Amino acid sequence: MNALPASRRPLHRAGAATVLVAMLLAGGCQSADPATPPAPSAGSGSTDLAAVCPATVVVQAAWTPEAEHGALYHLLGPTPTIDAAAKKVTGPLMAGGQSTGVNIEIRAGGPAIGFQNAGAQMYADPSIMLGQVATDDAIGLSAKQPVVAVVAPFDIAPYMIMWDPAANPGFNSIVDIGKTDTKVLFFNGATYMDYLTGSGTLRRGQVDGAYDGSPTRFLAEKGKIAQQGFATNEPFIYEKALPQWKKPVKFQLIHDTGYPIYPEAVVVRADKKAEHAACLKRLVPIIQRSQVEYVKDFAATNDLIIKLNDAYKGFPYSKEQAAFSVEQQLKLKIVGNGGNATLGDFDVDRVKQVIGIVGPIYAGQRKEVKAGLTAQDLVTNEFIDPAIGLS
Repeated sequence: MNALPASRRPLHRAGAATVLVAMLLAGGCQSADPATPPAPSAGSGSTDLAAVCPATVVVQAAWTPEAEHGALYHLLGPTPTIDAAAKKVTGPLMAGGQSTGVNIEIRAGGPAIGFQNAGAQMYADPSIMLGQVATDDAIGLSAKQPVVAVVAPFDIAPYMIMWDPAANPGFNSIVDIGKTDTKVLFFNGATYMDYLTGSGTLRRGQVDGAYDGSPTRFLAEKGKIAQQGFATNEPFIYEKALPQWKKPVKFQLIHDTGYPIYPEAVVVRADKKAEHAACLKRLVPIIQRSQVEYVKDFAATNDLIIKLNDAYKGFPYSKEQAAFSVEQQLKLKIVGNGGNATLGDFDVDRVKQVIGIVGPIYAGQRKEVKAGLTAQDLVTNEFIDPAIGLS
């Protein structure tokens, strides 16, 4: 994703593994009328966005529709319009079941935009108001295409390293893997892997950047290797949907090793933040509530996500897989309030920590980062409603 930043390339949704399992699960393709829906009638009070927001709030997603992006798709009204060719969906932007007076358009990312980073895409297409960008990627964009995160639907990244507990009974953490010669498969260019090897958690000689997303090598090695993935995805695939495996895997989150990025936070272009401030003041709390509502009652939104995946002919997605994702989001506190009672806000000290980790990695790779970069350049809590949290 300007092409694809190296830090994000490996992390998107299991790649070929998802494709393979999707084919096994089978999914039809939906056709839809691509016509733009009529503008909704205006809302009222704090949920009335018509006077302060664009008539259509355009959001560039980081990947194809999935349960990890439920907070965004939950904002759509009950009868959205799907443009399968353009891989986007448009409908009234809803808050608590009421129209806000504007539409929302969510555009698929990943393969739909040539694996371009959502932040870079926002600069290529100024009609995009919001995008999904992880903290480490935002650091990489900071010199020439700066973005500011305004809300974090996920408090913790679901990125993980997984292993077979039967083949590796002594593994309880990534540190344990690093004490052995066990190979660790990952997509070449992952910034988090530079952190793991640079910190001594894993050894450079044991990590293998040849991972292509396919389960083929893991299966061929009978689980005697470790492999990157998503805690909200692969554990389900390997245990429930991959006929050649059909047993549990164990894992540890990359977050728990000391790499505390906010994954795919909702961002605005830094040079457009002031312009959109009045809109964001009302819209950000709506996104916060949408995430809370989604994880508490996800069925209808997941049905839409599945329908979109079918229509886009991308990565077909089962109802069971989507439900598992939400369950894991809650179980692992991927969606949560962090260290306070608020969902969606940013811990500035965490962001400083990420700058301290990623800045030197990028410098060593001769990637330009904004001089004197601070946490305040990357995130803001000014639009957050501190009263909104997950209870």
